[in-house]
Amino acid sequence: MGINCINYLRLKKKLRKGDLVIVKSIDRLGRNYQMIIDEWSEITKVIQADIKVLDMPLLDTRVQPDNLVGKFISDIVLQILSFVAENERENIRQRQAEGIRIAKEKGVHLGRPKYELPNDFFVVAPKVLTKQMHYKEALNILKMNKST
Repeated sequence: MGINCINYLRLKKKLRKGDLVIVKSIDRLGRNYQMIIDEWSEITKVIQADIKVLDMPLLDTRVQPDNLVGKFISDIVLQILSFVAENERENIRQRQAEGIRIAKEKGVHLGRPKYELPNDFFVVAPKVLTKQMHYKEALNILKMNKST
């Protein structure tokens, strides 16, 4: 559930006080620390719905809502897990960038391989553009796939 996910936004519009939102993991509420905290606050404090995080039983707002110690522990765990989720994403991004940099230094080609156009491409293509030939016929003549 990202902040831009259409279904998530629909869910939030339908949420009412006392409803329960179940998420698999805390990082499903946002892409970074601040988004997670903001979403959690909006759902629990503004909308006054409950949240249950399946992979972290401590993050269940239904558990003893009037218990100040329970609420305090839940808030601390939320802060820590949100930080860890953002930190993990940043580490993944850095490792990916480093891997790409190393691959480029080694001359490894990244991305889709270059395609050599058939010799008669520039003879056939204008016929398709001027509707003298159907594109499927041109593909057959050029021995090309539609996706190319």
